[in-house]
Amino acid sequence: MRIIFSSLDAFGHFYPLLPLAKAAREAGHEVAFATGAQFHPTLTELGIEPLTAGKSMREVVAEASGDPDHDPRETRDNATPEELEQLISRAFGRVLPRVWVEHLTPILAEREPDLVVQEVGAAGAAFAAMLAGIPVIGHGFGRVSTDDSTARAISREQHAFAREQGLELPDDFAFGLPFVDIAPRSLQDKTFLATANRIELRPVPFAKPGPLPALARADRPRPLVYLTMGTAFGVAELLRQAIDGLAPLDADVLVAAGPTIELDALGELPPNVVVESWVPQADLLPFTDLVVHHGGSGTTLGALAAGVPQLVLPMGADQFTNAAAVVEAGAGAQLLPGQLGGVNEKARALLSDVDVRAAARAFAEEIAAMPSPAEVARRLPEFVKPG
Repeated sequence: MRIIFSSLDAFGHFYPLLPLAKAAREAGHEVAFATGAQFHPTLTELGIEPLTAGKSMREVVAEASGDPDHDPRETRDNATPEELEQLISRAFGRVLPRVWVEHLTPILAEREPDLVVQEVGAAGAAFAAMLAGIPVIGHGFGRVSTDDSTARAISREQHAFAREQGLELPDDFAFGLPFVDIAPRSLQDKTFLATANRIELRPVPFAKPGPLPALARADRPRPLVYLTMGTAFGVAELLRQAIDGLAPLDADVLVAAGPTIELDALGELPPNVVVESWVPQADLLPFTDLVVHHGGSGTTLGALAAGVPQLVLPMGADQFTNAAAVVEAGAGAQLLPGQLGGVNEKARALLSDVDVRAAARAFAEEIAAMPSPAEVARRLPEFVKPG
């Protein structure tokens, strides 16, 4: 069977699809993956054929704003909630779908795949498949929210764009397709669980291979706190504020600065703090005692899969709903923007909270029991129309 996977040109959207793509290839299917060029080396290393499609999120947001020199940091810092919602809805509801239909349509005509696996952020990949008469299933990258004004605004734009392409979408298009869901049931939106055509898949964290920092060892003399603000939302000032809150703890602090922060911008560091540009997070998490992070879906699910308590510092996108879900489940705490002065107190409490640690470990057990990528890969032929 020929399968084309597709995802946005962003780490948090691309990495969650790799376990199933790898499993499908190992099951004997012919697999190609359409995404941005920055991920093509990773795909090649995994033995998966890369195809070029999509644009970087910076380019997409600039087009949605109408300003080719648009700086996303300015929007983040200065836009009103209404302005931000309008920008996001145009980016995900119209610009991205148009780009994906333009890029993927000729690929589908040439390759004639039996199935398209569409990462939920790249709705245009589903539109292109529908227009070509090719079966398509969605693939999530974390928890979804059914009660979100921005999601509703995106949906309105997507429906309008689809009608212009000659498609009439069902009201629940985004999650009405067969949907590969990597969030455990106890964390997932309850309304979504009741209505979705859901294919459960264990979230398997992916990280490019690399050496673990020296702090990541089983015989460490004191707790290890891991701090990351992800690959898209890192700001040196906020990261430094979090470091200053964590440094007084009787713990070692390992910081992944990410691609958006120059290490020199963090200044002189306390002796118990080690900063790296990048770490193999999937391999690191089992060695940690507390994860302090931005609330991205990959880190949230990765920490839960490792049974590690979390302190979430959300800044945008799906991070607020992820943080709220972690708190509601008893597996961690959150600090909202403007509350970073409480990092030390919250982190100190979480390191000694046996109930939070028990809740996190319960999530790890639940996730371990979910179907593996190999099991789900064996089901993919079910979603191809006979003949």
